[in-house]
Amino acid sequence: MQKIISKTGIASIRSLSIASFAVFVFLTHDAALGAQSPVNLGTSANYVILAKSGISTVPPSAVTGNMGVSPIGSTAITGFSLIIDSSGQFSTSSQVTGKVYAPDYATPTPVNLTAAVGDMQTAYNDAAGRTLPDHTELGSGNIGGMTLAPGLYKWSTDVTIPTALTLSGSPSGVWIFQIAGNLSIASSTAVNLISGAQSANIFWQVAGGVGVNLGTSSQFQGNILAAAGINLATGASINGRLLAQTAVTLQANPVTVPILLPPPSFGPTSRATNGSVTLTITNTPGLALTLQTSTNLITWTTLSTPTPTNSPYITIDATASPYVDLFYRAFYP
Repeated sequence: MQKIISKTGIASIRSLSIASFAVFVFLTHDAALGAQSPVNLGTSANYVILAKSGISTVPPSAVTGNMGVSPIGSTAITGFSLIIDSSGQFSTSSQVTGKVYAPDYATPTPVNLTAAVGDMQTAYNDAAGRTLPDHTELGSGNIGGMTLAPGLYKWSTDVTIPTALTLSGSPSGVWIFQIAGNLSIASSTAVNLISGAQSANIFWQVAGGVGVNLGTSSQFQGNILAAAGINLATGASINGRLLAQTAVTLQANPVTVPILLPPPSFGPTSRATNGSVTLTITNTPGLALTLQTSTNLITWTTLSTPTPTNSPYITIDATASPYVDLFYRAFYP
């Protein structure tokens, strides 16, 4: 009899005898270390831009996701040439792939916005209140050129990104940046994600009175929770959310709501008498996978790096030897 239990992308199969197999469950490295949990955005996650005192743009911007303002009214949304829907509950714009909401629109929009703004504040407080940072005052606030693993980072100063910043971690990795001052990224500078890092799991909590400035043609990643305003210079782009306690200003910017991809997971898995293992992996079609094996959960060997077009993806590890403990993990590189 053979059994496999899969959790967070790692499967184990152990040969105890010719006919007996034990069952093991292992957590990912991040979970084992007690890594940060994502900040719960509540209903504010329904918006790619949410602000209390206004949203403006110098056209043409390209916003993918919903926008909303509250408690200020719809007249504080400027530059979007809004067209009110026949329901009266939202507006549309040629610059927005989504809906635009304001508290002076029809029910239930005002109540929904009040809840979302409340959730935005709760999320801000959550991010600001996380304790036991992994790094404090890193780079004295200058994090350009660094490669940062998932974790909690804290500064009592402004934070600047003058050169490219890389965030490297698994799809379940979470980054929380607690910034007592302001945040800025230089023009034509990028925040890059590697090794499966996801923009939806990145949170920038910015307490400074000036707020956040994304320089001209910069490329940013993550959810920004700002106590003040968020300003995007011409051509700056973000894969993330702009959640501001004051205003958001755009100048011909692409703004895209992040999509949280589920990690690959193992399904029915079997082992032949010659030792070969058939693996079934539920994945996101079109994304490259890295499939690795180990006998000790310390040293991992890459079996393949396929880009499956279908899910589930079925593959055979023909290199497996009989009567050897085997572990498998799959992740998006």
